[in-house]
Amino acid sequence: MTTRRAELTRAAARLFAERGYHGTSIGDLARALGVQKGSLYAHIDSKQDLLFEAMSEGARAFHEALDAVPDDRPAAERIRLALRAHLRVVAEQLDVATVFVREWRYLEGERAEAFVAERRRYEERFRALFREGREVGALRTDLDEHAAVLLVLSAANWAYTWLPEGADTDELADRFVSLLVDGVRGYSTPT
Repeated sequence: MTTRRAELTRAAARLFAERGYHGTSIGDLARALGVQKGSLYAHIDSKQDLLFEAMSEGARAFHEALDAVPDDRPAAERIRLALRAHLRVVAEQLDVATVFVREWRYLEGERAEAFVAERRRYEERFRALFREGREVGALRTDLDEHAAVLLVLSAANWAYTWLPEGADTDELADRFVSLLVDGVRGYSTPT
């Protein structure tokens, strides 16, 4: 991606986060970059391009953060580290995370399908951590990992609405895990 295109994508993410996708015009984007509307079309075909790029940037950031969680740790520890990583992305890339959570529904056609597939792949990576925890006896044996991940990621995704600036996301993730994961780890039933 060219430097100008990257600037445009960042500006779009910021404006989409502030005003929403439909509340942001091509004119708004041009003003944010200090250029004429027509010159934007040298870099994009449509506003959809920018929305998809912001979504793709968010997906990359979340996957890369999850990739950094060491495979050699116990499942419950990896869940804690995965939640830390997720909240860190939200805090460090608030505009992109906001657009990722809130504006994705405005993607169209194949782009919408690609985004939903990528989001499902990310959710499955989290589910695998919970499933492993259940299978090794670190989490309760009757745990519904689908519901657990839905709860954890829903809470973490919406952090963009309430996360205080400068918050210690590692401490927050640890508190979430204490409340959520330790709650499901409360007992382990024999198989």
